[in-house]
Amino acid sequence: MSIETAVWSRRPQTGVRIVDAHAHAGPYSLFFIPEAGPEAMVRVMDRCGVAHAVLSSHLAIQLDATEGNAQTAEIVRGAPDRFTGYLTVNPWQDPVGELGRWGDDPCFGGIKLHPDLHDYPLTGRRYAPVWEFAQRTGCPVLTHSYDGSPYNDLAQVEEVAVRHPGATILAGHAGATPLGFDLAIEAAQRQPGLMLEVCGSFNTGPDIVRMVTEVGAGRVVYGSDFPFIDLRMSLGRVIFSGLAEEDRAAVLGGTMTRLLQWRSGLER
Repeated sequence: MSIETAVWSRRPQTGVRIVDAHAHAGPYSLFFIPEAGPEAMVRVMDRCGVAHAVLSSHLAIQLDATEGNAQTAEIVRGAPDRFTGYLTVNPWQDPVGELGRWGDDPCFGGIKLHPDLHDYPLTGRRYAPVWEFAQRTGCPVLTHSYDGSPYNDLAQVEEVAVRHPGATILAGHAGATPLGFDLAIEAAQRQPGLMLEVCGSFNTGPDIVRMVTEVGAGRVVYGSDFPFIDLRMSLGRVIFSGLAEEDRAAVLGGTMTRLLQWRSGLER
């Protein structure tokens, strides 16, 4: 059964391994998110045919990285086949200590930065331990990106990619706005270590097709921002985008699966 047929027949698809590269868990302080815990998330993932999600807790990205990272690890330990964690690094809350505490923990497959929430520029020196770790290990870094932001616009994302060519950087939301998509594509064309992650309120199927056409399916990854944003909406944009089947499979999970293999590479 094709993925489209599964959707129209309201059955979970099983033909493609879908990996959500941008998810969260837990309550958010600014507004109510119903059923934001991992058990409810798994139920929705099962309904949609999503095999795995890479997540950070809302607590970690917003208020308390230390306690939030512990929550993320607990979620992953409870369902390691369904979740991998992002280690959130808040530049104001002991970046070196958090990397030392969790950097070797297999619960975590990536690092999450949110300069807009942390009121600190992506190019700032407090993030230096993150880029050193990423270059040394191959650990991918997902950073929030938003056109026009004083903290993580596309010029800053590209600047860190230039400074740290050995790092794999995922531009979360791919710039977030139509102009941001243009700038993100241009930056990714210039910087081979820069990937585009496609979740957000303004992204459309044609935008995703253009990203794949201009930078390649191996550098575009599906993310949802679930449960912050409805998983079904973000998934539908990719499924019905018109991408070739092979490219769509890469975007939906193949590329992110490859990026998460860095730990097994270190162990060898």
